[in-house]
Amino acid sequence: MISFRLMQAVVSVALIAASPAVAGTIRGTIHTPALADRAAPAGNGYPGSAATMPGMRAMARGLASDAVVYITHLPAEVDSAIAVPPARPRLAQQGQAFVPRVLAVAVGTEVDFPNMDPIYHNVFSLSPVRRFDLGKYPRGHSKTVKFNHTGLVNVYCDIHSDMAAFVLVLQNHAFAQPGADGTYALPELPAGRYELKVWHPDLSEVTRVVEVVDRGVTTVDVSF
Repeated sequence: MISFRLMQAVVSVALIAASPAVAGTIRGTIHTPALADRAAPAGNGYPGSAATMPGMRAMARGLASDAVVYITHLPAEVDSAIAVPPARPRLAQQGQAFVPRVLAVAVGTEVDFPNMDPIYHNVFSLSPVRRFDLGKYPRGHSKTVKFNHTGLVNVYCDIHSDMAAFVLVLQNHAFAQPGADGTYALPELPAGRYELKVWHPDLSEVTRVVEVVDRGVTTVDVSF
């Protein structure tokens, strides 16, 4: 009969074997120029209609939280180890705007598009990466789109021309979107050299070659 102590040892070994081989973390802060005070001009896509929400404000540009930090290439086994299934991401229609403005997802991800406004919206994209048209639907309804190819997908509402969003479909799960203060942290990665990119819808893309150290933190601050 196997002793309790021996059983504990067997379980510990099994857990170690099942754990992903991770070693280091990339984190830092994204600094953007003073564009946040410059709002995009708000169009009136539905002139004279009661369905347009009053008091709408133009969407701010240049926010650090609209950036996407990602690793361009990653071995499949490493990607599988860091791919913790989160709740299904969503790009909501809220306050006559898409929230969030930028959504980063791994290829193959399904995204929900709920309408949370008391008016109709129509979500569509003409981007070659993923063309779709979800039609008009009211508050409380939601539709889903699966993104099977990498690249940038521009999303619009054909009722309200001032509404626009971006879905950046990435090859792996090693990505992060900064918080309002610009700070970010990527999933843990094995030690080694990686190509890191920072994409922003309003600014030029930045590329860095980063060395991840064993059991440590590599700080990568980026200023546009």
